[in-house]
Amino acid sequence: MNTEKLSYEEAIERLNKIVNDLEKGNLPLADSLELFEEGTALMKRCTELLDQAEQKVVMLKKGADGAPVELPFEE
Repeated sequence: MNTEKLSYEEAIERLNKIVNDLEKGNLPLADSLELFEEGTALMKRCTELLDQAEQKVVMLKKGADGAPVELPFEE
């Protein structure tokens, strides 16, 4: 599954399904390994999306009058 285009919510939903399937313990080893690899990619995607959200939040700073001011984000 291509995880690059999934939203955070979609990735978490799929990750929960994978965890549930793996916890049942009735999958062949090859299928379990495949799901584990997919789950790892989903975790990476979730981390990337959370990092992006955190960077957007950090861009908001208080201005001189105390009101929030959006500053450009420097990569």
